Amino acid sequence: MIEKDRYLTFALTKGRLADKTLSLFEKVGISCREMEDKSSRKLIFVNEELGLKFFLAKAPDVPTYVEYGVADIGVTGKDTIMEEGRRVFEVLDLKLGKCRMCVCGPESARSLLEHHELIRVASKYPKIARDYFYNEKHQTVDIIKLNGSVELGPIVGLSDVIVDIVETGGTLRENGLTVLEEICPLSARIIVNQVSMRMENERIRKLVNDLREVIDKE
Repeated sequence: MIEKDRYLTFALTKGRLADKTLSLFEKVGISCREMEDKSSRKLIFVNEELGLKFFLAKAPDVPTYVEYGVADIGVTGKDTIMEEGRRVFEVLDLKLGKCRMCVCGPESARSLLEHHELIRVASKYPKIARDYFYNEKHQTVDIIKLNGSVELGPIVGLSDVIVDIVETGGTLRENGLTVLEEICPLSARIIVNQVSMRMENERIRKLVNDLREVIDKE
């Protein structure tokens, strides 16, 4: 058994991503039976034999826990990593939850993008939107932060376009919107605390290499 001060702690994103992550981890011999009890009210789950701890968190909080060293390793979406901008190492693409970050809107808005006009952009991801328009497109925009259904923005006239995650595009089509520009592909990534990467380099690199082998075979 590994000494308690040598636990590796994982922060996993709550919900389906945590389930998919744990299924992938099991393929490289990492498991936590305590987490299989869905009725459990525990907040910290432990595998004493492997010297591992796990806890579940909301996606935006995972990079925060990792940056501050509460967790050595985190699993969350690339969108969250980009939006939060925390000082962590991104070490592996798990290729789970694949989707895209896109600029979307009515077809009539395409010319506004092509001509770099001053437009209003609604998004749950203001940092990503700002970085894309200001640093990549060099287009001045008015960014409006929304927390709910951003598709409403262009429909009710709040914004010209939106920046949002697109999986199938079904919701866009149902509301008369389309993908106008793709910002970047998204998927779940492993992030690591900068100090942990030095202190637990061997264990972390072995985990990453084992996972990479499994992912490459699928």
